[in-house]
Amino acid sequence: MLTSKVAKRYAQGLLDFTQESGNTASVFSEMKDVVKIMKESKELNAFFATPFIDSKKKMAAASEIFKGFSKVTQNLITLVIRQGREKEMRNIAQEFINKVEDKQGIQRITLTSASELSQNNITEILKSSGLVKEGSNFDLHTIINPDILGGYILRVGDQQIDASVKSKLNRIRKDFQLN
Repeated sequence: MLTSKVAKRYAQGLLDFTQESGNTASVFSEMKDVVKIMKESKELNAFFATPFIDSKKKMAAASEIFKGFSKVTQNLITLVIRQGREKEMRNIAQEFINKVEDKQGIQRITLTSASELSQNNITEILKSSGLVKEGSNFDLHTIINPDILGGYILRVGDQQIDASVKSKLNRIRKDFQLN
């Protein structure tokens, strides 16, 4: 997923601030909660995306929703809304999480398969790919997508291995069309 420049800038500013103040871990946890809340609530996303709702009403709603969060997180959310960037809230939080995980050396891995894989299969795919560093920490996200028909698609950071049946069939189809 492409992240906007706006999200990257806000996330970097927040990371710089939390590192100076020494509360990166607590804000990291709260940003995970922000992503979760924004992901689960389509109504909240629609509310923030609506341009004719006054920013003061949006700030009041946000302060109520996020009232249990630290002052740093609340101030960031208020700033984002005040600047008219509330549609980017989830992206900013996710980008902050990504930046903290990068600093900690955690690899983000997405494994897409047509059906559920056993832990042994997942381990074997990760080992054979050569993309996952031995002994490294990683955050594995598995997706089941029957549309790929079989095989898997492994994405580690910005690298991808597409060993799906669907892509192999598409390559064969292109070869036949060329000949």
